[in-house]
Order: sequence, then C-alpha cells, then structure tokens
Amino acid sequence: MATTLPVKVEFSLPEGWQSALPDEVGAPGVAFVALHPDSRDGFTANITIAGKLRGEGDTATGEGDTATGKGDTATGEGDLATGESDLATYAGDLVAIADESVQRLSEAATVRVAKRTHVGTPEAPGFTQTLRISTTLRGWPLDLVQSQVYLVMQDMHDPAKRAVIELALTARPSQLDAVADDFKEFVRSFRPAEPATA
Repeated sequence: MATTLPVKVEFSLPEGWQSALPDEVGAPGVAFVALHPDSRDGFTANITIAGKLRGEGDTATGEGDTATGKGDTATGEGDLATGESDLATYAGDLVAIADESVQRLSEAATVRVAKRTHVGTPEAPGFTQTLRISTTLRGWPLDLVQSQVYLVMQDMHDPAKRAVIELALTARPSQLDAVADDFKEFVRSFRPAEPATA
C-alpha cells in the first residue's frame, strides 16, 4: 500500500513527467511516483518520494524498490531512533540510511556505489548517492542507475516534526541524458509546504 509523507511538501514536476499511483506501478512503499513515458525502453525512468519521521520505527524511508523490478522502490531502511532535535545530528543518520538502502537492494540485485556526497549545511544536512544496479526484469538482465537524495525536512506546520525524505531517480544508463537534468530541477523545487495564512 502506498504511504504518505510525514511532513507536508511542495514540488514541481518537470515537463514530460506523469504522476502514477504507487500501488499500480509496483511501488507500494512510497508516497509518490512519477514516470517519464518518453524514455520507455524496456524500463520507464521514474522518480519516487518516500519519507519517515525521525524515531518512527526502524524504517527510514519506505519499503519499495522499482529499481529491482520486484515491486518496491529503492528507498532504504535505517535506524532513526536517536530522538535528538538538533538537525546537525541527522548527517550521520543519512549515511546510515544510505548504507541500509544499498544493503536492502543488494538482497535482490548486484549493487555498486558509484558516488556519495554530503550536501546542504549542518542546519539542513543532505546526502546523495549514485548506485549502479544490475538486476532482472521479467527474466531479462537490466542495468540501472539510481540517484538518491536524502533530505532532513522540518514541517512548517509543526516545527517539532522532522523527517528524512528520500528522492530517487531510477533509469537505464541510456535514459540518463534525457532525465538527469529533470531530476535536478525536481530536487531544486522540493521544499516544505508553507503554512496556510488565515
């Protein structure tokens, strides 16, 4: 079943992308899926969003994995139970969450970490990683690239709420030129939703 994000967010979907119901595209553990139909080549490039409140259970971002073609969305798991309120403490958690994502994906595919980078500031940390994934889809070999961006977000409606959000782009290497800039644009547009004014 599709999940919901623990904080309210806003984003802009680049032209050429279409939202899809997570359950209908085999990504039940995420809150949002967008597909890029023009890139379809035995695999449709996709963007997923997942998230979890810090300290809520053992899962960091969901349980899906569209990358492996097995019906979930490559979001990862992690221990978020430290409960500290300082956003700077999230930086280490983000690395642990990224490690858990690699470990979980490795259970169904061959995964290699191509690049990892800390981003953001101590007050608003983020972490990115690029994965090379070799798996099968309907019995055929499939090589994928997944770009994951982990962000710590504070709920503008309830400042005590903080969540780790995962944004992921999954595509074949041959599709990257067509979708990589769109994903960067999408990430730049992603932000906490502003509180409604009375």
